[in-house]
Amino acid sequence: MSDTLRKVPELSLLSYVNGSDSEKADFVSKLYSGIKDYGFIILTDHTMTEEVIDKGYAASKAFFALDQAKKDACISKAGGGQRGYTPFGTEHAKDNPYKDLKEFYHVGREVEEGHVFHKFYPGNIFPTEVENFKKDMLNIYDELDKTSQILLEALGKALDVPANYFKDMITTGNSVLRAIHYPPVGEAPPEGSIRAAAHGDINLITILMGATASGLQLQDRDGTWLDVNSKEGQLVVDAGDMLSRITNDIIPATIHRVINPKDATSARFSMPFFVHPHPEAMLECIPSCEGDGAKYPPISSHDCLQKRLVEIGLM
Repeated sequence: MSDTLRKVPELSLLSYVNGSDSEKADFVSKLYSGIKDYGFIILTDHTMTEEVIDKGYAASKAFFALDQAKKDACISKAGGGQRGYTPFGTEHAKDNPYKDLKEFYHVGREVEEGHVFHKFYPGNIFPTEVENFKKDMLNIYDELDKTSQILLEALGKALDVPANYFKDMITTGNSVLRAIHYPPVGEAPPEGSIRAAAHGDINLITILMGATASGLQLQDRDGTWLDVNSKEGQLVVDAGDMLSRITNDIIPATIHRVINPKDATSARFSMPFFVHPHPEAMLECIPSCEGDGAKYPPISSHDCLQKRLVEIGLM
């Protein structure tokens, strides 16, 4: 299938946020068809400000520039890599023994002690060496959290679920912001390893702020690899395993990867936001997607996540 014939759809989120009824309906239709047929869509505009994005990336780069001992001090004792720093060469894709060539930092949901979900959410860790790191990363988290609610509201209309179906599922959800650093691979990267091996995300959807370099590819429905080329300021959205599960695979989880660059001296930074339901949300087949019957038994969001963390080497 030629790349000239297959190109990730580009949509205007503001046409849904600020548009007429017909513009909203058009966005819903194109969002559904794009995420179903490609698994990825690109948002050419959205509600986030350039300042929030720039400050988030600046904070991320400043952290990864710290010496290793200071970064290691931010490794969470809670385990599972759900908060704080995860060192280079720790994570691998499901069913792939080769480690990814990346290090990353997680910021998650903050809830007060005594909240019903407090037991599920480890405390965030914030380095003191990077000025405004906490403020800038939480600003990114909050803005992407709002964007996820808009996107899933629109997708819910296409799936014919109650108006608050996804909102109830992700409010105070276990969503995670991941700041990733892919260091230069060098002239001889470890055999079998690439920056991020082929994988599907765990969650409902992922929202990726435009990375600082290319390399992201999706596996098209015919098995070919298609470059995902977004411009500065755009957001890339893809479907994860949890969305695939509740839609009975009508919206398949999209396999994607980050390949090694031709320039062995170049680094790459990216910042995906993994949109998760709250831990007690039940993942079960949406009625409009049942067809000849649900393929998967109901499972809690928490149990589904824990299973995958083991599979990718984080627990």
